[in-house]
Amino acid sequence: MILTVTMNPAYDMTYRVEHFERGQAHRVSSVEQRIGGKGINVTRVLNQLGKYARATGFADHAFAAAAELEMPVDFVHALPWVRRTVVISESEDGTATALWEPGARVSNPHAAEQLAVRVAGMMPEIDGLVISGSLPGGIAASLPAEIARTAIAADVPTICDVDGEALRLAAQVPGVILMPNGDELQRLTGIKPATADEVVTAAKPLIDRGVRAVVATRGADGMVAVTADGAWFAALPQPLAGNPTGAGDSATAAVIAALTSDPVPDWPAILTDAVATSAAAVVIPVAGEIDRCLRTRIAPTVRVTQLDLPTRQETAP
Repeated sequence: MILTVTMNPAYDMTYRVEHFERGQAHRVSSVEQRIGGKGINVTRVLNQLGKYARATGFADHAFAAAAELEMPVDFVHALPWVRRTVVISESEDGTATALWEPGARVSNPHAAEQLAVRVAGMMPEIDGLVISGSLPGGIAASLPAEIARTAIAADVPTICDVDGEALRLAAQVPGVILMPNGDELQRLTGIKPATADEVVTAAKPLIDRGVRAVVATRGADGMVAVTADGAWFAALPQPLAGNPTGAGDSATAAVIAALTSDPVPDWPAILTDAVATSAAAVVIPVAGEIDRCLRTRIAPTVRVTQLDLPTRQETAP
C-alpha cells in the first residue's frame, strides 16, 4: 500500500469556457466538482497505475464522506470546512487559469499529533509514503518532516512535495525525496536555476546533506533528478498543451510507484515514466486523471540525458 497525506484538501472546481478574457462576463459551457488536493490527486493516479493507495490527512466530515465513495481514506476530522480551487479551462487552446483559496484554520490543538499517530500506526502496512501540498493554518511547518522521519526510520520510501518552511525542514530529514518545482527549489536554495545543469548545482548541496534524491519538475522544460550517484534530465521532444494542474502530482505518483516496485531505483527509467505520466495528465482538463494510452505511446519518445555532478567544492557557499 502507498499512503498519501493531504493536510489542506480542496474541492476542485473546473469551469470550461471557450475563451477567458479578464474583466468580461463569460458563459460557462460545463462545470465539474470533485474532491481534490495534491495527495488526493496522487492517490487517483496511483490507482490508475494499478497501485493500491490510501489517502489520509485533515478534512471535515463531508469531505471525508465524499472521498470514501471514491477511494480508501482515513482522515483526521480537524477542519471546520474544506476550501475550493477553481480552474478556468479554455477550450479554444487549452489554457488554464487557477484560483486557490487559502483554506480553513485547524483549531484542534491535538490534530497534528493525531495525524502523526495515525500514520505511524499504518506504517507496517505501507510500502511508500507521499506528503504533499500546503498546510492549513494552525499546523506547524515541522509536521511533514516529523512524519517523513518516522517513515524513513521504518525503511519506507518517502516523498515530500511541500513548500516554504515545510520544505526547508523536510530537506533536513536524511533519506527523504524532494519533488520541488522551479519556484520551490529557488525558495529552498536561494538559487534560480535557468537550465538543467543549474538545477543540479542548486540541488547537489541538499544531496550532500543527506537528501536521497531531488526530482525537480520544470513544466514544459522536463524534469531533473539528482542523487548521490548521478543526475539526469528528461523531457519530451515537444511539450503538450493543456491543463498543467495536477501534472506534478502525476509525476509524483509515477516516482513513488517505481520506488515501491524496485529496491534499486533506475533513475533514468523513473524519470522517463514521470515525464510521460505528467504529460498524460496535461491533456486531461481535470487534475488527478491521466490518459493511459497516451502515456504508453509517448514514453519511448522521452529523451534522457545524463548530467555532470558538481563536486562539493563547486557547490560550497
